[in-house]
Amino acid sequence: MAKKINKEELESIQNKVNGINNVQMQIGGLQVQQCIAVEKIRALQQELNMVQKTLEDKYGNVSVNITDGTIKPIEDGSLN
Repeated sequence: MAKKINKEELESIQNKVNGINNVQMQIGGLQVQQCIAVEKIRALQQELNMVQKTLEDKYGNVSVNITDGTIKPIEDGSLN
C-alpha cells in the first residue's frame, strides 16, 4: 500500500498550488488589460495625429495651448 501524507498536509499543498494558479491567471488577465490599453493609446495617438494634421492645414505650423485653445506660430528653425 502506498504511503500518503495526512489530510492537513495535503490541504496545505493544494491551497498553495491553487493560490499560485489563481495569481497566474490574474497576471494573465492583467497582461490582456495592458495589451488593450496599449492599443487604445495607439488608436488615440493616431486620432490626435489626424486632428493635428487638420489643424495644421487650417492654421499652418502652430502650437496649440490645450488649456485655452490659443495658438502661436512655430518657428521652423531654418536659416534663410
